[in-house]
Amino acid sequence: MSSIPDRDGPWPLVGRDDALAAVTGALHHPRVRAVLVHGPAGVGKSRLAEECLDRAARSGLRTARAVATAVASAVPLGALAHVIPAGTDLSDPVAGFAAVDAALSRDGGGRLVLLVDDLHLLDATSVMLLRQLMDSGTAVVVGTVRTGVPFELSAAFGNDDTVCRIDVEEFRPDEVAGVLRTVLGGPVSAHAVHELHTASGGNALYLRELVLGALRSGALHSDGEVWHLLKGLGSGTARLKELIATRLAHAPRSAAGAVELLALCEPVALTDIQEVAGAEGVLELERHGHIRLVRDRRRHTVVLTHPLYGEVVRASLPELRRKAILLSQAERVEARGARRQDDPLQLASWRLSATGTADPEQLELAAALARHSHDYPQVVRLSRALPADRHTVRNRLLLADALMELGRSAEAEDVLGEADALATTEEDRLAIVLAYSTNALWGMAHAGRAQEVTAAHGALLGSPRVRRILTINEGCIRTAIGRPGSGLELLEELGDAPGSPHDAPVWLGGAAVKTRALQMTGRIGQALAWAEHASSLHRGLERRPRRTALAAPHPAVQQAPVVLALAEDGRLAEARDLGLELYSELVGSEAGLVRMWVAFFLARAEWLAGRVSAARRWYAECIALGRTRHRTRPMREALGGLAAAIALQGDAHGAAETLADLDRADDSMAEREYDTFVPSPGRALGEAWAMAATGRLEDARVTLLRAADGLEGTGNLSGQGMLLLDVARLGGAAIVAGRLAGVAARSDGRLVHAHAELAAALAENDGVALLRLSERLAEMGCELSAAEAAGAAAAAFRRAGNPRSAAGAAVRSAALAEGCEGARTPLLAAAAMTVPLTRREAEIAWLAVSGATSPEIAGHLVLSVRTVNNHLGRVYEKLGVTSRRELARMMPLVRTAKP
Repeated sequence: MSSIPDRDGPWPLVGRDDALAAVTGALHHPRVRAVLVHGPAGVGKSRLAEECLDRAARSGLRTARAVATAVASAVPLGALAHVIPAGTDLSDPVAGFAAVDAALSRDGGGRLVLLVDDLHLLDATSVMLLRQLMDSGTAVVVGTVRTGVPFELSAAFGNDDTVCRIDVEEFRPDEVAGVLRTVLGGPVSAHAVHELHTASGGNALYLRELVLGALRSGALHSDGEVWHLLKGLGSGTARLKELIATRLAHAPRSAAGAVELLALCEPVALTDIQEVAGAEGVLELERHGHIRLVRDRRRHTVVLTHPLYGEVVRASLPELRRKAILLSQAERVEARGARRQDDPLQLASWRLSATGTADPEQLELAAALARHSHDYPQVVRLSRALPADRHTVRNRLLLADALMELGRSAEAEDVLGEADALATTEEDRLAIVLAYSTNALWGMAHAGRAQEVTAAHGALLGSPRVRRILTINEGCIRTAIGRPGSGLELLEELGDAPGSPHDAPVWLGGAAVKTRALQMTGRIGQALAWAEHASSLHRGLERRPRRTALAAPHPAVQQAPVVLALAEDGRLAEARDLGLELYSELVGSEAGLVRMWVAFFLARAEWLAGRVSAARRWYAECIALGRTRHRTRPMREALGGLAAAIALQGDAHGAAETLADLDRADDSMAEREYDTFVPSPGRALGEAWAMAATGRLEDARVTLLRAADGLEGTGNLSGQGMLLLDVARLGGAAIVAGRLAGVAARSDGRLVHAHAELAAALAENDGVALLRLSERLAEMGCELSAAEAAGAAAAAFRRAGNPRSAAGAAVRSAALAEGCEGARTPLLAAAAMTVPLTRREAEIAWLAVSGATSPEIAGHLVLSVRTVNNHLGRVYEKLGVTSRRELARMMPLVRTAKP
């Protein structure tokens, strides 16, 4: 675990490269007299300016710093007193300023770089002195100016090309990720980045205090692979609360009630805010930067300008005051008719928070609205508030669904028991069976129980419609446990659309599983077409919430398997873009299960592309999310993939530790799962590459072949193809080339066909075919496979006595391997040059690639230029290169020690 920065120490300056370069460049420009760094409070202006001052000092310039404050501004020259030479007579400002200028000029060392923090607070006399120092060229001023605060002295500094303005904005999400990675010493989960960016608003100061608070509370935790949030983020440090309270203290007293209302109920209609604070009070709040107006079509609402403002205000509100505000706002909304779609949800939430109860009908409607927006914590809160005499099968199923999505499967099981006791119709019982099955399969990781529940109740529920729905459910289970062939047969019952609105949730879930089954069975074209059809229907059905017994899944489920389908069609860039788009859409939601699968599919796509660090990162994201949501099943596959990625980067110990984690996960499921669950291809990959990392290639091949044999008859062509390819990559091409060709013959994905040809070319030691495949794989985005094919081609050409072609293939392999993020495989090793260079040839070659000319080399080695050129000619011939540029790319591959 990395060391954590001290609270009082500065964080590394990350994400400000452009601004830093602009300020540093301006300081060394002869015409620039001032650099003004503008930005909101806490954005990092002072940190940037201080770094620039330090750089100026390191470059030999004289430096000084001053801090302007409201207190110092009451005394002329108060902020600059320490800069003025002792004994200077300032009774006559004109003469005194000239004396200061002359004294500072005599000190030598070039211009003085003077940093003035919070320049907008500087008194007028100090500004006049700075202006004289700037005009004479004695000093260049670096000043920080807070955005949103009137800067009445701006005219004194001018706006011509002698004044450089730099605007520093809040961090974007990707910049927050970069800062956190640098500070914490490792990658941070996308969810944690999202939460920290949202809470901080990208404000550097707030981000720092939130991170330190989360570290101290244990909310932010590293599992060795990725930093992630184990619980809610919290409100940061006491210092952060003090900072925000101080800033909010500038709000006009008359508008304090509006700030409190927004803290509890935002967004709030503009008319309601004006009723509380008055029109002038609202204008004052906006002028001080406490609120902002949001326009939604014809409606105007108001929100606080920063998420943390509400957190601090809520924490300071007395209980009775909080209740009074909530009830008053509820009455306002009800008085105007509560006509907007989200009004019932807000009203129920406000009344529940204020009184501990609310109208049951309002609670039910609010819970349904919360589920429609996938706000599962809110669904639980509202549903739990319903009195026992208002429990129904529908609202119990809604609660159970939300609990399952939040990873609370045992609680979900108990609630389903309550629903079962209330069931009176076949429709109710069917919905309960499906919910039991889903919770058992995905919540409790107990596929056997899911099948038992479906089979037992299927005998009791006998209508054709019910049998069709149960058949679809069984198809989903079979696909989930690794038998997509038989699962797909049952999923044909889906048809092209749901039979009725009540069947929509089952149909939508089954449709997503069908896409996955088609992808696993190698029907990539059908998978892509079906997913587009299902997505279109899902979007149409999702537009308005439906009061059905079962809740529909998140719309992203339809596109999640498409990520892997695109990858297996050789469209790796498209797969990556889609996966990142989906994850960005999901990262702020509570839809944990689909988010895990998107992360997993992204990881697998990056594995196929050969981007090992990226694959490792996404596997770790999936696992971290699974641990917080108790999702054992997706975690198992991801743990195997993570072990493989770690091993591929040469860390056999780390891979072994990850496999031990997988063993523990398997132990927790062994008694329940192994009779029904097909062994994971991911586990075999992890074990095999861990063996390969320690040189046990034969054991690795046996492990992969055994796993591939276990997939025979399941229909999982995708898994078989992946396992058989890696047998070939680990030296068993002759063993599996025929089998892999058979898998390709039953699949229409472009990637498996290329992999089958790669295995055949490896088996035949065909350098020309391998080089051609390298180009084809690179075009698809599979850089590691392309690099391996080129490496194998280099070895094949060398064995055939063709050193020039071998050298070209080796150079290509090395270039492609640079994008594979530290991958180490036997086929890449095959690209290493074995052509011997004499000691003198190696010496001359290294001097040549270092930039020395032939005469320079001759002089250094006391040789003739002709002799040097003759040696270089033999080196070119041995390595198959024609220029020093090619030689520079080749020499690191030559197995001759650098002299």
